Amino acid sequence: MTKLSPGAAAPDFTLVDQDERPVSLRELRGVDAAGESGGGRSVILFFYPAAMTPGCTKEACDFRDSLAPLQEAGYAVVGISRDAPAKLRAFRERDGLTYDLLSDPDHAVHEAYGAWGEKSNYGKTVVGVIRSTIVVDPSGTVTHALYNVKATGHVARLRALLEVG
Repeated sequence: MTKLSPGAAAPDFTLVDQDERPVSLRELRGVDAAGESGGGRSVILFFYPAAMTPGCTKEACDFRDSLAPLQEAGYAVVGISRDAPAKLRAFRERDGLTYDLLSDPDHAVHEAYGAWGEKSNYGKTVVGVIRSTIVVDPSGTVTHALYNVKATGHVARLRALLEVG
C-alpha cells in the first residue's frame, strides 16, 4: 500500500453513487470532459469501512453537519466505501446525508489512495479499509492526506486544519 502525500497527483477515478450514477473525480473538481475547469473546487474524499455502523455513522453525520461551511469555503464532500449502491442509498436516507456516497466494491480506489491495507483491529493485524481523508485541490493535487483517523472528532480537526470556521 502506498499512501499519498501532499503535492502528489490525485488518482482519477469514476465510481457509481448511491443512485448508481457514475461520478468522477474530474467532475467533482469541476472539470468538464474537454478538460476545461469551470472555476474548480477542492474535494474532500473520506474513506470509511462500512455504512450504518456506529463509527461510520458518527463520521458521516459530522460531515453532514459541517457541509454548509465546507461548501461555502469551496469544498465538495464525498464518502467512499465498499458498500453496494442500495446500502449507500439506505444510509443516506436514514441519516439525512446531503452529499454523495460512492461505491468501490473491489477497493481499487481505496488502494490507489492508500486507504486499504494492514491495520490493527482489537489487537489483531487484518487487511481492510483504513479510515482516511484526502483533500484534493481544483488542479487535482493532494493538499492533505490523513490516515488512520478517528471517526469521532475527525471532522472538527479537519475543519481546523482547513481553516474552515
